[in-house]
Amino acid sequence: MEIMIQRVKKMTILIKGGMLVTAEGSFLADILVDGEIISQIGPNLDERGSKVLDASGKLIFPGGVDPHVHLDLPMFGTVSSDDHYTGTKAAAFGGTTTVIDFVSFDHPTLGESVDGWRLKAEKSAVDYSAHMNLTRYDEKIATEIPSLLGLGVTTLKVFTAYNGRLRLEDRDIFKTLRIARNNGMLVMLHAENGDVIETLISEALAEGHKTPEWHARTRPAWGAVESAMRAFALAATADASLYLVHMNTVGEVDMLRYARQRGLKVMGETCPQYLLFTEGDLLRPDGSKWVCSPPMRTSADNARLWQAAADGSIQTIGTDHCPFFYDGSRPITYEGKTVAIPGKELGVDDFTRIPNGLPGVEDRLAVLWTTGVRSGKLSANQFVALTSTNPAKIFGLFPRKGALLPGSDADMVIWDPEAKEKHGVATCHQRTDYNLYEGWELTGIPEKVFLRGKLIVDGREWLGKAGGGRFLPRQPAAPIL
Repeated sequence: MEIMIQRVKKMTILIKGGMLVTAEGSFLADILVDGEIISQIGPNLDERGSKVLDASGKLIFPGGVDPHVHLDLPMFGTVSSDDHYTGTKAAAFGGTTTVIDFVSFDHPTLGESVDGWRLKAEKSAVDYSAHMNLTRYDEKIATEIPSLLGLGVTTLKVFTAYNGRLRLEDRDIFKTLRIARNNGMLVMLHAENGDVIETLISEALAEGHKTPEWHARTRPAWGAVESAMRAFALAATADASLYLVHMNTVGEVDMLRYARQRGLKVMGETCPQYLLFTEGDLLRPDGSKWVCSPPMRTSADNARLWQAAADGSIQTIGTDHCPFFYDGSRPITYEGKTVAIPGKELGVDDFTRIPNGLPGVEDRLAVLWTTGVRSGKLSANQFVALTSTNPAKIFGLFPRKGALLPGSDADMVIWDPEAKEKHGVATCHQRTDYNLYEGWELTGIPEKVFLRGKLIVDGREWLGKAGGGRFLPRQPAAPIL
């Protein structure tokens, strides 16, 4: 008996009439999506055989790339309230289709730590990758670092703070930088002075200072400035590249500019909270909501960071998304289930016990569009560069991610620049009980979000799923922007 095999042609999607916004420019064009990739871009593409979506009057961005999130992260006897499903679902609703999480060095070897993280991350709803936290160092670990490349992990994060827990000594950071240089890897740095912090915390507690603002007052900006410059000097001596995470102060911008002007291979990132809030927010009755490390600074720091983002001194805007409940004793309902996770109430009588971290992965794009693009601080093209294209390039994902190009993954956001939303917990999907931007009137929000050609967010409707994301192994020797 002859068996007839019918070949089924993949469905193509044609998005017509939208204004494509890339890091390089903006132009009217159609986008043809074939399966998971963008196959054609141009005017008046042939629509026969395709499902047609009309994007007239809308903008089309590449899906956001958030280079800095912490999902399912244990801290202070609890855990960050977003796991790899809830956090990536929230990312998708915000227009972000790729996140890069951090692997904690919780197992005897780096490889085992990556394997353990991969098991937790399998539930991700958008595509994902990982940085490795290097929080211990000896010669055995040093010989293992290059093996991370075979696991698709090309970045290492080191700390100059968190004495006795996460911090490496300068000599070990220097050795790490040389190993990274020899293997095309990038070292990321959390810059604060752990010795100064430990001294100031001890003095504050001895004097009875236990309220949230003392979290900021015991982590002075000069400690971050000194640590950043010290690390840049180590990178220069090692002839290695370095990426400064969550920049929060004028002095860090000065140090980064100084180093880059002298040819050092260094780059920097900031986050929306450091553009929009100050230490004064910790003085609110609910000030613990704003406790994160490093802390917010001053309005002068806000202004300089905006300027640095606009003039190219800073290369990316991530989120450092690491949410905790404000009051974990009061359950919330998430996807029909009751959830209660201990949170910032743990430090109600002692700022040192407040879990350090904030929600933000869903808020990033809409908040930056309203406060940055609509206010004239950033152009739409700078917005795309900072939140998508630059992180994709720096972390070895471009042009698969962060681009609207034939052959790129069809990660796209159809953006309504005039749509208005009163932002807050009621409209968001981060699994926590508060939002930093509660009640803010935002103009410009995602209308549809595609992950590799699949529509996963349609207005307020969730069409994605746990496990819908894929792990992204990354390539070494990514460019220095």
